[in-house]
This record gives sequence, structure tokens and C-alpha cells, in this order.
Amino acid sequence: MSAGKTSEPALSLTPAGYRGRVAEVNAARMLRTARALLIEGPKGCGKTWLAKRFAHSEALLEQDPAAFALAQAEPHRILDGATPRLIDEWQRVPMLWGAVRGECDARAEAGQFILTGSATPSDDLTRHSGALRIQRLALRTMSLAERGLSTQEVSLAGLLRGERAEAGPSGHGVPEAVDALCRGGWPGLDDGVPVRDASAALRSYLDDIARTDIRQVDGVARDPVRVQALLRSLARNVGTAASLNKLATETSAAAPLSRHSARAYLDALERLHVLEPLRAWPTHLRTRSPLLSSPRHHFTDPSLAVAALRAQPERLLADTEALGLLFESLVVRDLRIYAQATGAEVFAFRDAAGSEVDAIVDAGDGRWLAVEVKLGGNEQIEQAARSLLTACGKIDESRMDRAAKLVVITAADGYSYERPDGVSVVPLFALGP
Repeated sequence: MSAGKTSEPALSLTPAGYRGRVAEVNAARMLRTARALLIEGPKGCGKTWLAKRFAHSEALLEQDPAAFALAQAEPHRILDGATPRLIDEWQRVPMLWGAVRGECDARAEAGQFILTGSATPSDDLTRHSGALRIQRLALRTMSLAERGLSTQEVSLAGLLRGERAEAGPSGHGVPEAVDALCRGGWPGLDDGVPVRDASAALRSYLDDIARTDIRQVDGVARDPVRVQALLRSLARNVGTAASLNKLATETSAAAPLSRHSARAYLDALERLHVLEPLRAWPTHLRTRSPLLSSPRHHFTDPSLAVAALRAQPERLLADTEALGLLFESLVVRDLRIYAQATGAEVFAFRDAAGSEVDAIVDAGDGRWLAVEVKLGGNEQIEQAARSLLTACGKIDESRMDRAAKLVVITAADGYSYERPDGVSVVPLFALGP
């Protein structure tokens, strides 16, 4: 088998119309150090196109029946080709994991393979990755910046450095945020597709998840009616820490789920990258009020929540409470994408006394910032600023560094600016990595 060294992206494999992704910087770095890169994310988010940006040869197991048959019969032969070699939807042939690991050891060079997968197999299959053999990269749907909808005048990395938030109006506001919620960040559902057609496509996407895709995770057949009912319950509780009992109870009108079954369904949906819960921030408080550890429910892309609710733009604009929670989920998605580029992570914060923060961006080196999300309006911004100051005042600064920034992110079309109390106000359509 040939074992070439990693080189610059091969333009011949880069698809026409490819849009640059924020995750490219992570992919390039990982290919310089790891022998294989595993790109994971929901179906249709652009994993294959991102991989083609760096690959010099490919085996597309879902699109090429001959390649799929060869991989099943002789998995080592499918690995032969110019490197980095793309093996798309590798999990369709689980034996490939061991074959890739063995070939990585034999070649002992970085950047040999790029694997993509839209379903995460069980830990029993992938637990033996080995140090520096295979690194994982999460790819989400496209952010507003990647779709060209954000001016990117305010950088998340800059905010983590304590830089001032200064930007002019973007020309986008609440109506464009609603469109982004209904359409999502799916590369195939860009602005050329009418929003109602995009919504219909996403409802079909969820139907496929409920009927067939969820079985791919562990081979367990699950009732599509119950899956759909749970997805609707999750959509109604997006951005909250609703308990398993609450989620299960809300499915009772269609087909009752036990707490145990609800947990199993949630795990399967997470492995399919349909859900991405927001974990609680592990921090230190200077008060006796304990931190709450339950994660907040979020879909990988908030458009899936909108599709589960069968909501249209007019309905969302008429229900500001639901719109606010869904917009928060849109902000969380973009924060995750931008944070990943700098090695940061996004968390939620909530204590038993009722103080909470919608998102904490933690750089892992002591720097962090706190974010509250509001649709807009002076009264909402004022409320969010007070909430940030109260909650962050409970952080024990003798054990944690002081926040680099306290930020209110809005949907309004307005300026980015610094308030006299030090809180930054940033429209989402001005934010970038």
C-alpha cells in the first residue's frame, strides 16, 4: 500500500461551490499531528465536502456500491490510495476501524486518513484509538458567519482577549434570525431554497431519523411514533434543563415512554448528532448555593426543533417566548462553532438560588466569558446585563480568573457597544470566530 505524506489540500477533490468552514483550521492542525482524522456530525452538515478539501483520494462507501463491497470483503484494500485518503461514512463497515488503526501503526506518519461519520458507533468499537492515532473533529452545520450573514466585526477570540465590542449595524435583525432558525445551517438549504421548502425538507429529515437512521446506532428497533413524540417534547423544551420525567410525560399522548426508555432514545439521538446537550460549567462559587449539573437540551441545529414543532416564520414571530428560546439555541450553535476554532468550549451556568447564564465560553487556560441571549430591546438588554452581573458576582475569583467579558447577544439590527457597567452588547449578525 502507498503511504504518502500530508500535503496541501487537493483542489481536484474540492467540490464546486464549496464554502470555507471555520473548522478547517482544526482539521489542518490535526492532520499535521494525528495519523487519522475522524470528522463527526449530523447528516448533511458538510463533512464530506470538508474532508474533500484536504483529501487526495477517496472511497465513498454510501455512494459507491463497489467500494462498499470491497470494504466489507477486504477492508485493508479500501485504504490504498494517495494520502490523506478519505473514507466516507466508515461506520457502515465497522471492521474498518481496526484496519485503519493497524495501517496507522504500520505507516507511522501523520495525515494518512480522513474518516467521516454521521452516526457514532458504540464505545466498545472505538475505545482503542491509541494516542495520536485518530483525532476527532466535531463538524456542526454552518454558522451565520459561514453563510455570509454576519459581518464578523466582533471576534469571539477577541472578546476572550478582553477586546472591546465595536461594530456598526449589519442590516439583519429579527426577521433574518427567524429565517435562519427555519432554514438552519445546512449547506443544501441555502438562501436559494424557499424557506417553506427548507422546512418541509427538515421535517422529512426527522422522519428518516425516526424510521430508519436511529436503528443504525446500535441495531435496536425503536418505535418511530415515540421517537417523533420525544423530538417534539425536546423542541418544546429547547434551551431548558427539563427532566427525563417531564420529557417522557409529554410523549404520553402519542405513545408513553418510561424514564429508562427516554434516556435510551436520547442517547441514540445524541449518537446520531441530532441532539447536542449543553453541559453545566464546572466552576467554583463563593456562595453556599450549589451548582446545578443537569445539561440543557439543544438540537445540533435549531432548525430541527423548528421542524419538530412544524413552525413557520409567521408563527414564530407571533410567539416571542418560543422564539426567544430557539434564538438562544441558534446563538449556542454559533458560539460552539466559533469557540472550537480557538480550542474553547461552551457550557451553561445555573445554581440552586436561581442565578443562571445562557452560555459560558471557557478557553481552558483561565480565560472565560459569560453570555446572555435576548431578542433585543432596551428593557431586555438591561435585564440581561443585571442577570450577568449578579450571576458572575458569585464566581470565586480567588480560584477562578475574572471574566474576560460579560456579553449580551441580541437578534436586533444595531450597534455593538460597551455599556458603562462593562457589559458588551453584540448583535449575533456581527459576531464571528
